[in-house]
Amino acid sequence: MVLLDTSIWVEFFRHKGSAEIKLAVRGLIEEFEAYLCGPTEMEFLGGVLPKEREQVQAWLNILPYIRNDQHLWRKAASTFSLLRQHGLTVPWNDALIATIALGQGCRIYAADKHFTAMAPLLGLRLYEPGYGGKFTPETE
Repeated sequence: MVLLDTSIWVEFFRHKGSAEIKLAVRGLIEEFEAYLCGPTEMEFLGGVLPKEREQVQAWLNILPYIRNDQHLWRKAASTFSLLRQHGLTVPWNDALIATIALGQGCRIYAADKHFTAMAPLLGLRLYEPGYGGKFTPETE
């Protein structure tokens, strides 16, 4: 399971976005390894142009959705607090997405430096695409 962060979706849909990211996302989708969560969907769709919304939603609709409940918010608050105790301040939405990934035992694919900074403090596993953007199964 690989949870795709908003930063990845931005690059994927950008006309001149990263070819590596575009290939990696397609590979993850083809291998049924790409997952979506509410905070990512809200953050990304909130910035999509109205004329592009239908096409973007069609892509997002094919992905498995990680559901959560009210307990997630308290866990995310603990994650946010832990990061701040270590001198790392990140956007609350990134802490929330990281908490979801940790709770599901999945990796995060992000082009956002906050996730790289959070990874060693939280034990967060980051996804790195393989050759040609194909899915690289976890070896652990």
